[in-house]
Amino acid sequence: MLIMAGMNRPASGRTQIDGKQTAKRDAARKEAAARLPLGDEEITRPTFRRERAALKRGVWPIAGCDEAGRGPLAGPVVAAAVILDPDNIPRGLDDSKRLTPERRAVLYERICARAQVAVALAPPARIDRDNILRASLWALARAVAALPVKPALVFVDGRDRIDSGCDCQAVIGGDGLVASIAAASIVAKVTRDRLMACLGAAHPGYGFERHMGYSVPEHFAALDRLGPTILPL
Repeated sequence: MLIMAGMNRPASGRTQIDGKQTAKRDAARKEAAARLPLGDEEITRPTFRRERAALKRGVWPIAGCDEAGRGPLAGPVVAAAVILDPDNIPRGLDDSKRLTPERRAVLYERICARAQVAVALAPPARIDRDNILRASLWALARAVAALPVKPALVFVDGRDRIDSGCDCQAVIGGDGLVASIAAASIVAKVTRDRLMACLGAAHPGYGFERHMGYSVPEHFAALDRLGPTILPL
């Protein structure tokens, strides 16, 4: 009788070695994955660090300013300036583009309740006359000038400084870095969205309350169907 030793054993020596190697590879993958940064950790959140550093130097008040509406086909540029209370900063401030409309609305109310806020508009006529960049900078300067308290330092989002009547620092990507600019970006965005919703009600069919005047297919389709319209703002 032929006896085949070991034929019904659960695993050969090679299989056991392969199993150990697989376990080592899995452990290595898990260790490497643990060292990789999480997606949320790669996102920079606005902080009050720059404002607080200036405050320690005796510089105060400090305003942040930003605008909304430089890209649309219709509607004004809306600029906002905000002076946050260092002891009562709303939690959750962020670049308005990274927030949902619902979250923006909540933060808008908190900012207006706890901070010094001013808003200015550059209408289409000003944009057509001066170009979009100059009209935006003009609106930003007007928002700062409209603050109830004159700032000693202004942080503005972007590459260009504005004529603020005080020290001004331009911060590229500032709405995602500087808390005061983030607050201004929220105020500007919510203000403009609400204004465009009113224009949508006054000019039905264009969908301003949905696309806010931006160059989306719905807007182009409305222009083909209804033609251009003259907006008061």
